[in-house]
Amino acid sequence: MLLVGLPRFLIDAWSWLNYKPVMAASYDGRPHRALAPQVQSTWLPDEAVRRLAAYKVLAAYDSNQAGELAVVAGNEEASERREFGDPAALVDTTLAHLLGKTQQVVVPGAEHAKDEQATPEAVAAARAQERLRQWAESELLALRMQACERKAVLLGDGVYLLAWDPAKGRVRLKTYDPGLYFPVLEDDADPGDYPSRVHLAWEIPEDPRRGIKAKVRRITYELGPVEPAHVSPAMVGQPEPETAGASGPVLAADEFYDEVTGMVHRAYPWAPDRPSAQTCYLTDAEWDLDSLRYGQQLDDLPLDKAVFRTRSDGAVLDRLDLRIDFLPLVHITNTVADGEHFGMSALAKVMQVLDELAETDTDSARASATTGAPIIGLAGSHAEVDRLTGRPKPLAVAPGTVFQLADGGRMDVLDTSNQLAELRARVEEVRDRAAVNARIPAVSLGTVDPSDVPSGYALQLSLGPLDSLVDAMRLARAHKYSLLLKMVQRIHQAGRAHGWPEGECFPARLVFGPHTPTDCTAVLDDVVKGVGAGVLSLETGIRMLLDVGYPIEDARQEVERITSRRSHDKQWSPAS
Repeated sequence: MLLVGLPRFLIDAWSWLNYKPVMAASYDGRPHRALAPQVQSTWLPDEAVRRLAAYKVLAAYDSNQAGELAVVAGNEEASERREFGDPAALVDTTLAHLLGKTQQVVVPGAEHAKDEQATPEAVAAARAQERLRQWAESELLALRMQACERKAVLLGDGVYLLAWDPAKGRVRLKTYDPGLYFPVLEDDADPGDYPSRVHLAWEIPEDPRRGIKAKVRRITYELGPVEPAHVSPAMVGQPEPETAGASGPVLAADEFYDEVTGMVHRAYPWAPDRPSAQTCYLTDAEWDLDSLRYGQQLDDLPLDKAVFRTRSDGAVLDRLDLRIDFLPLVHITNTVADGEHFGMSALAKVMQVLDELAETDTDSARASATTGAPIIGLAGSHAEVDRLTGRPKPLAVAPGTVFQLADGGRMDVLDTSNQLAELRARVEEVRDRAAVNARIPAVSLGTVDPSDVPSGYALQLSLGPLDSLVDAMRLARAHKYSLLLKMVQRIHQAGRAHGWPEGECFPARLVFGPHTPTDCTAVLDDVVKGVGAGVLSLETGIRMLLDVGYPIEDARQEVERITSRRSHDKQWSPAS
């Protein structure tokens, strides 16, 4: 209930930014228009306005433009704000710990492919793992993860898009800014459910010199029933269409018409024995902003005014059948879904601390100016008079300057060094508070001298909050990356790619490397003692060395080398 004369108390996924005047400029919580004029476009869904404004604020903090943003919103004093990159340092540190030193695609069961009695399932899993690793290397998965995950850590969300490239014969992986991502969510749907319709949309600015009007482009992926009218396969290598009967619909060889339900079913390569009546359609179109009426939002733009794009092979992207039964997009959230579809930024809980840190840095900069060039008061000195204006000229203080003072004259210097020292101590205090609340210990930020750490156990205890943070962030992503790798396999199958057989896809997952420094020498010493005493197997010892970063390519081959050398040394020992 909204009482007259009282502001509304708004709580949503971005209410942690309500203290910003630019985020709550009106009673309904809509952001200040000066924040980003494009967010006021009529085609945007109402529920997306605050999300895009929050992205803009977070991006400003990341690029040291928070003061500039405040000036645009009307706060002229913010132009003197000092910003030294502390938000970006927190984001980069969190990202580094999240990803770890390495990222490896793993298919469970592939490690048993080289056993003496390896099962066909283990051999097939090893082949699938090798195919996925080759794809990840060709598609520069590690670099694309850096780009997408940094957006996820900073903004709370990241988006991957998978698309089949017939020229390269593999799946291409693209990353999109989450500000272009607009899922169509049902009112009663679970936030963790996968949407059945997703838009990627943005505005194309006007260019009068080239005669280009302002446009809005919308790329739509949506699930729908298989339609027999789509007889032109979207994937290279698909079976040629054939007619089901003299008067029946035109169907492909892997489709059949169910007269009971009146629907077309299709057998997909990953489930040949479980036909599906659903497929994914792609639409890529543009609209002139002038042709849109007020109130026509993104999901209901008039198709009669759309200009559809065409693919490189000439296919019109108007509900083009992609011949897959899923949306080839993966939405990455920085936090575990808790009633919200979107994630939360790593800076969300420390935004006000970062503001306090910037204000303290600003005060410190002002104090350092008066300390380096102190204010001097002279008594008993006559200043030189400007002949043109008749006013005294300002005194300039430089090394070697001599002032002649009358009897009883004196010179006083304003000393602000004590205040500067207090401000510097305050900076460290606020920075420590930001590190604690962000769960990024000072030792991981590199602000602690290693000699100040009393013991390795104390260091491990100090990294406890960071461990829980990384575990939660990786938990939020575990299912999404498994889903992405499953999509990679299925799109390769749909494209009839060489070496990707039909059948059920193997469950694959992305394994992140250790996120904290490890004492490799201590681990090696433990392995030597444990294996030598018989309390650890050689295989377990090799895996422990792998986990801390020793350059071992294959654990089983390493075990075989060690075993063969031991037997060789016994045969040629002096005792024999």
